Amino acid sequence: MNFFLKVLVSSFAVIIASYLLPGVHVPNFVTALLVAFVLGVLNMLLKPVLVVLTIPVTILSLGLFLLVINAFIVQLTAYFVGGFVVDSFWWALLFSIILSVVTYFLEIPVKPRPPRHRDY
Repeated sequence: MNFFLKVLVSSFAVIIASYLLPGVHVPNFVTALLVAFVLGVLNMLLKPVLVVLTIPVTILSLGLFLLVINAFIVQLTAYFVGGFVVDSFWWALLFSIILSVVTYFLEIPVKPRPPRHRDY
């Protein structure tokens, strides 16, 4: 259930980010749901492999190469999802940054809170 809630929140973030960036096009909410699902799957399966393979470059760039990996995954998602169009690598990079920020703020109300303990 948690994965589906994250996909739903991420799809709203995809819609918001596409409205903010003129180089990213999402025609409807169904496409945004599909984009969020494919991004989630690619981040779960492909991103760890890419991070391990690029450890030296990531260390030399002080972690900034992770942004390049995120942009590559966004472009790969655009390749797989029809209707989702990213005009260039730079739009993909900006989209991944804005998507992360918007998703963070949208997940604040739905994050589970740790139980409060009372000391007696």
